[in-house]
Amino acid sequence: MKHCVFCAIVAGQAPAVIVREWPDALAIRPRSGGVNDGHVFVLPRVHVEDAGTDPDVTAAVMRRAAELVAEHPAANVVTSKGEAATQSVFHLHVHVVPRQEGDDLPLPWTPQHTVRAAAVRDREAR
Repeated sequence: MKHCVFCAIVAGQAPAVIVREWPDALAIRPRSGGVNDGHVFVLPRVHVEDAGTDPDVTAAVMRRAAELVAEHPAANVVTSKGEAATQSVFHLHVHVVPRQEGDDLPLPWTPQHTVRAAAVRDREAR
């Protein structure tokens, strides 16, 4: 296995803003700040490449993500498997993204995405 930034964070060898800790997982803020306030990654303390690698670890991480989601009136829970699905760090992590009406954060399968994509196409056509 190549160097894994999430394994380094779990081991205390790389910096991270830790939001919550459990015996089996951590919740950290994305280094970029995330897509909105409250966006966190939930990751297992053991190295698991993606959500399909170890169902038991994935279930534990999802349980921890659900604890965080319960604190918000609305949220998305998202994970990816593989580059084609936009996975860029190959250590299982679940995005917990708090949402609010009018936050203008589109997901690819929502009407907001369709509207935003059309606006981008219109700007590029000019």
